Amino acid sequence: MENQDWYKIENTDTIITPSLLVYPERVEENIKTMIEIAGGPQFLRPHVKTYKMAEIINLQMNYGITKFKCATIAEAELLASCGAEDILLAMQPVGANIDRFFNLISQYSKSVFSTIVDNHSSIGKIAKKALTKGIKVALWLDINNGMNRTGVCPGGEALELYQAIVSNPSLKAKGLHVYDGHIHNTDFWMRKKVCDDAFNPVIQFKNDLEKINIKVETIIAGGSPTFSVHAMRDNVELSPGTTLLWDQGYANTYPDLKFIPAAVLLTRVVSKPKAKFICFDLGHKSVAPEMKLPRVAFLNCETTKHVSHSEEHLVVESSSSENYNIGDACYAIPIHICPTVTKYKQVLTIENGKVSGSWDIVARDSKINI
Repeated sequence: MENQDWYKIENTDTIITPSLLVYPERVEENIKTMIEIAGGPQFLRPHVKTYKMAEIINLQMNYGITKFKCATIAEAELLASCGAEDILLAMQPVGANIDRFFNLISQYSKSVFSTIVDNHSSIGKIAKKALTKGIKVALWLDINNGMNRTGVCPGGEALELYQAIVSNPSLKAKGLHVYDGHIHNTDFWMRKKVCDDAFNPVIQFKNDLEKINIKVETIIAGGSPTFSVHAMRDNVELSPGTTLLWDQGYANTYPDLKFIPAAVLLTRVVSKPKAKFICFDLGHKSVAPEMKLPRVAFLNCETTKHVSHSEEHLVVESSSSENYNIGDACYAIPIHICPTVTKYKQVLTIENGKVSGSWDIVARDSKINI
């Protein structure tokens, strides 16, 4: 893992660029690190949104991870097709996705499915559908503890919603789902303080429920940035996602999290339009463009400035531009890996410096079969 040239591969001339490369050995190292931080696989419910590949799901199951979290019906179907035991759809189903969620339950009877809710309307619709199907559906109450994206704030309304789940014979209350993606402090101890302060009302809400004899089975907490903070708590399931492939954005922001990059973009020099300028075939269509420049960190190209980024091209300024020729292959780690993965239909796997095969990004679209 300490080899400076770990990312380099032989015979790049045969590889179409841009391509996304994944290093299975490094993925496994990240799985081990994830389990070590969590204190065991039983405390993990990793999110699959970053990679969406069966092979990475299978690698985790080989290490004893049985519970997973996902954001789309397609990801849930992928997990079920891999034989995952416990699957949480962490996107409240609405519209046609309610029927699709129930289709998953009926078609994949060996997996246990659950989802999140944050309002009476969704609870009612799911309960009504469950009643007509003659089944009991597991729900988590989605709690807003500061991100203000989804969920209900701890308090009276949340208590009424949880009581509505508990009291409905067609539903099973699984616990609370709490995602704190708004917490980005680079310093671990400051991040822990902010995370703890945001989580205290959740603990109080849980205590309030239990005072009226409503047991909260589990709390699912956090994502990758607050993973190691929530790992210090009891009776909490942890849901990191980016940890398995990692990216330069998280590596820069959270140096305390000792995950290693396992996904790299292979790109080529396509032009040198003026002195010190290098243009790569790595446009918006090939790497996540929503971040400010730079959007990648080059591993073998010295750059002083990322100049421009358009649909097909990335232009950088380099004081050593004379060292690069048209057609030269370069390697880069995305700043944001999650939306970068969905730019590709498959990744190339790299082992011992060679392309060993490919993995399909099965759940990159919104639908597989269901």
